[in-house]
Parts: sequence; structure tokens; C-alpha cells
Amino acid sequence: MSNGQSKQSNGQWYPPEWPDRIRALAAGELTPVEPRRAATVLLLRDGAAGPDVHMLRRRTSMAFAGGAYAYPGGGVDPRDEHPVRWAGPSRETWAARLGLDDPAQAQAVVCAAVRETYEEAGVLLAGETADGVVGDTTGEDWERDREALVARELSFADFLDRRGLVLRSDLLGAWARWITPEFEQRRYDTWFFVAALPAGQRTRNASTEADRTVWIRPAEAAAGYDRGELLMMPPTISTLRTLEPYGTAAEALAAAQARDLAPVLAQARLEGEELVLSWPGHEEFTKIIPSGGAR
Repeated sequence: MSNGQSKQSNGQWYPPEWPDRIRALAAGELTPVEPRRAATVLLLRDGAAGPDVHMLRRRTSMAFAGGAYAYPGGGVDPRDEHPVRWAGPSRETWAARLGLDDPAQAQAVVCAAVRETYEEAGVLLAGETADGVVGDTTGEDWERDREALVARELSFADFLDRRGLVLRSDLLGAWARWITPEFEQRRYDTWFFVAALPAGQRTRNASTEADRTVWIRPAEAAAGYDRGELLMMPPTISTLRTLEPYGTAAEALAAAQARDLAPVLAQARLEGEELVLSWPGHEEFTKIIPSGGAR
């Protein structure tokens, strides 16, 4: 269990308030919260048996998905739309890829992906030129800037500008899009990206929300979930499984171009005294919830 109250089914995080909220939504008594845009990055590095993915474990004290394994990521900061030096596909191209009408919103999602990866893993997808990338980012001055970003004392645009850096959007590949179910109290419209760990950089546990970080093969992490040893939410385990066929990080990045970004949104329906919760196209997450809880 994630925090002494949440339920767990086949490794999945399952909050106890879901049944009542699902029933309220089905009865028209619950108005869904508007989802906040967010970005998450599956950071990859090549290993002897294929690419490893960087994961962090959320502290059990966290109100949302405590104890669950996840990737670096978080919500879009309104200032992520501020002008930045940009390399890679245009903002218009990204807007089309991400299913957004506004190129500024697309920039914000991409910026959030890069910013959150730096804030939570210490890895920065930016360089002094359009084809360069920074090296080691573990110095004290880098850490001061990272902490200022986390505290929202510094915008990502100002951070890049003061260091003369170009955001490398071409180092990201859009992988999936999941929207938090309508019955959740905290909702996110999250784009998942893949990226390779830049040469000369290394990850670290820079997040105050995590108590552990690990590099792990996607198949190994998925097996841990299947055994009930690693707690994960549906988007995490789903994206892990889709990484398993690739032999290198470069192969995964190349495959990102053809990935379907149709948003995945859970559906809930009443069947007698039972609630059926399902994610279209992801049958393994289907849950039947009797009046007594999940099974």
C-alpha cells in the first residue's frame, strides 16, 4: 500500500476513495476537475541487455501515488511559454504532433519536459549551440539554479537565457498521452516523451518527492510490477511495456515518430452493484469494484 490507506491490485496504486467518486460521477453528482497540462520523460541509456530507463520512487508520504515508481515529470509552468532559444522541430510542428492548436502551448509542454527532467534528475537537454549539449551539471552553481527552478524563483526561460543555452527539442520523442480519470481529485493531461541520457551527464536523485532512483531495464521493472513488488500507476507500466522491444535508446527515439498520441482516458460504468473501470486499449488495467472495494 502506498500510504497506509491506498489499496493495491497487481502492483497498481488504488486509492480507497475511487468507488464513491466513480459512483458520484456516474450519477451526475460530480463535476470533473479540469486537467492540468503536464509532461513526463522516460530517460534512457544503453546497457548490455538493451536500454535502461531512469525511474524514481515517490515518497510514501506523498498525497498522490505515494510509494509508486514513476518517471521525472510534472505540471506545466505558465512561464514555460516565455520565449526561449529553440532547436529541433518548430513549435508549429510540435503543436501538430501533440494535438494542440496553439504553438505556444506546445512549447510549454516541451519546456516542461526538459525543465522537469533537470529539476528531478539533474539532466539537461540543452546546449550552447543548436547541435550541442551541456556536459556535467553537478556543480554548485548549477545546483543553485536547479533549486531556484524548483522553488519557482527562476523561470526556465530566464535560466536558459542567463546561461546562453538553446533548448534541444530534437532530443525528445513524443511517446504517449494519458489523461487522469474524470473522477480523480487531481487531474493531469500528460504527454510522455523518450530521451537518451546525454554524454557527460549523469542522473541523481534531485527530487524532494522521491526517496529512491534506479536505472532498470523496462522488462525487469515490468516483471517487478507483475509480481506485485513494484507499485506503478497504469500509464507508467503501460509505457514501460512499450519500451521492451527496442535494443537501444536510439531505436526507441526513432520509433517515437510513429507513436499514436491519442489520449488514453479511463472509463467507468455501473453494472448492477459493481463498478467497472477500464482504460480503452489497455485491458490489463480493467477493474471490477464491488461495494466492498477493488478486486
